[in-house]
Amino acid sequence: MQNICFYFQIHQPLQLKRYRFFEIGQDHYYYDDFQTEDKMRLLVEQSYLTANRTISEMIRSSNGKFKCAFSISGTALEQLEQYAPELIDSFKELAQTGSVEFLGETYAHSLSSVYDANEFESQIKLHSEKIKSLFGQKPVTFRNSELIYSDEIGEIVSKAGFKTVLIDEAKHILGWKSPNFVYQHAYNNKLKLLVRNHKLSDDIAFRFSHQNWSDFPLTAEKFIGWLTGMPENDNIVNLWMSYESFGLYQPAYTGIFEFLKALPYHAMEQKMNFVTPSEASKKLESAGTLSSPYPISWAGHEKDLSPWIGNDLQQEALNKLYAVGERVRLCQDKALQHDWLMLQATDHFRYMSHKDAVGTHYDNAYEAFMNYMNVLADFLERVDSQYPTSIENEELNELLKTITNQDKEIEKLQHEISKLKARKTKKTEA
Repeated sequence: MQNICFYFQIHQPLQLKRYRFFEIGQDHYYYDDFQTEDKMRLLVEQSYLTANRTISEMIRSSNGKFKCAFSISGTALEQLEQYAPELIDSFKELAQTGSVEFLGETYAHSLSSVYDANEFESQIKLHSEKIKSLFGQKPVTFRNSELIYSDEIGEIVSKAGFKTVLIDEAKHILGWKSPNFVYQHAYNNKLKLLVRNHKLSDDIAFRFSHQNWSDFPLTAEKFIGWLTGMPENDNIVNLWMSYESFGLYQPAYTGIFEFLKALPYHAMEQKMNFVTPSEASKKLESAGTLSSPYPISWAGHEKDLSPWIGNDLQQEALNKLYAVGERVRLCQDKALQHDWLMLQATDHFRYMSHKDAVGTHYDNAYEAFMNYMNVLADFLERVDSQYPTSIENEELNELLKTITNQDKEIEKLQHEISKLKARKTKKTEA
């Protein structure tokens, strides 16, 4: 029996304002709030709210048999809390159905998994806490920014407590293998891997309304027919896409929401199940291992990191940013720490791409680079004022070790206090 796994991604960066050289050292606020709010409200009104209502109706009409997952960056959650709290409430209602899973990821939708392992671990924890506080779920499935994955990244994610990781269908990793199975980490059999079926996912996300597409129009019945025509031993089809595919990339007038609503009916008619990623990982046996010695992503045909690190501009910006990671984590300046997160969003570096600057509002890659580097110059001055670059790394590491030990001691003492309070309460009741 075939299983269908839907996952939807939501991420939007804080847009940087035009920040000029002479503002360095004078202006420490880097964001275009109007542009950020305008973009988020557009997405909420044209896509997210209607899509959430559609998902809710699908769950209700199928008696909870339709299931799906969401991965929402911490950056996007902050914006939704500020500009569209009604959508947060809508997601809370979906969480209460028991048919929706919320995934873990990096809080800032960052490249920390490639550049700074300590920052990567920190953001995973921060994002999990955010999901738990908002939706009452502790994530057990992980989706890295841009589906970036390697064996090393998988090992870190497993140590962070995750059981499953989502990756993209990269031919040089899969080889002859089908994406329609559950796999496992190359040398850690506790970590399951789910692979996106990129052709079927993109049929919905990008080709659905293209009238020159050979399969236009795409109906739910036709789509499910494709799945039933797959080899019998294929046991899962992973359909993963950006949530704005519904209502923005594919506007409402194309019939995309009607297509979505009809899917459960035709799927269940063919005895197909809908599963969340964690359910798929638990119920389906691994078909073998997949090894990715070097990072892959879900970008383009190459499935590599070139859209974010493919030229000298991007590499210079990233190297300068991540060079101060330890110093930022040492400081107690909340504004500085928040800026550190917001400046790590992958979008800023994709805008610097010469050939793949998706979603950019800059005229060219050089303009994106210069604006970002002006902001970064001011940010680095603020970091240096707290922990000067004259401090040797050895001194910094010793300081970090001392602070870490103090935090552990405080946590231990707080635990002891909680135990003593509990004993006192029991004695009082007795």
